[in-house]
Amino acid sequence: MRIVLCYPVESQHIAQIQAVAPDWEVIDAGQERIAELLPTADIYCGHAKVPVPWDEVVAGGKLQWIQSSAAGMDHCLVPPVVKSDILVTSASGVLANQVADHTMALLCGSLRRLPVFFEAMDKREFIRRPTKDLHHTTVGVVGLGGNGRRLAEVLSVFNTTILATDWFPVNKPPHVAELLAADRLDEILPRCDSVILAVPLNEVTRGMFDARRIGLMKPGSVLVNMARGPIVVEEALVDALESGHLWGAGLDVTETEPLPEGSRLWNAPNLVLTPHVGGQCKTRIEDMTDFFCENLRRYRAGEPLKNVTDKELGFPFPVAE
Repeated sequence: MRIVLCYPVESQHIAQIQAVAPDWEVIDAGQERIAELLPTADIYCGHAKVPVPWDEVVAGGKLQWIQSSAAGMDHCLVPPVVKSDILVTSASGVLANQVADHTMALLCGSLRRLPVFFEAMDKREFIRRPTKDLHHTTVGVVGLGGNGRRLAEVLSVFNTTILATDWFPVNKPPHVAELLAADRLDEILPRCDSVILAVPLNEVTRGMFDARRIGLMKPGSVLVNMARGPIVVEEALVDALESGHLWGAGLDVTETEPLPEGSRLWNAPNLVLTPHVGGQCKTRIEDMTDFFCENLRRYRAGEPLKNVTDKELGFPFPVAE
């Protein structure tokens, strides 16, 4: 059996994986060799950021299991993989603490109007402008997976009322006031002071927050996207910010990355924009390797794996609590 890796591992991480499967071959392909080596893999762990021959991989019939090193699955859930028998698991929840940290920075930065004050600071101006509160407000969490559940935990200490939607509206945490099916999203938007996106990118969620849906949001509310850029129609978002329908927004992801120089987002009012760094963490590779090793142990033992993913929707099946 051959395990092919494509995430930034070092020698100690490879040794840790090898210790779990001492009789199997472990190869670090990196981004440079993943296109060449992926067709030879029985097990693949990583996140290829370069084109790979998925048609060839699936047709070869060798690959049995994909362990994504990211929570977002659009990098590997291409049509031939979705239609195949290949087992797919995600890294949902592995970086949930870091995503929660960054989400709170974007949300509070917009609510407290930090872009306005940063601009004033650059101009050496001492100004005051109205701000908004997070405490005692209603927050919508769209997607209650690993990241969404951790976000709900963090938000709960601000005495917020949390409304959530999910494709599998089960196992409602006690600090979530309502957990509704995904197709009831439109019902909660007019009730929320802030809305946070934590859903995967798939054919259902692409363009989900268009002009119509943004228009359903409560006037003066805030939208934060920690998921994938194409979930939000950026032109509609900028229109809503410029018109004042939305108080502000926070984006860690954009439709095109890096963001083009001519994008209207650069000049959108009260927008906190970061370059897809929400999952950054000094222990990210260690955390991912620990997770993969536990799933690899389970795989070899014939036990159920963590985060087995619905390949059509792109997120893990729920596990009964």
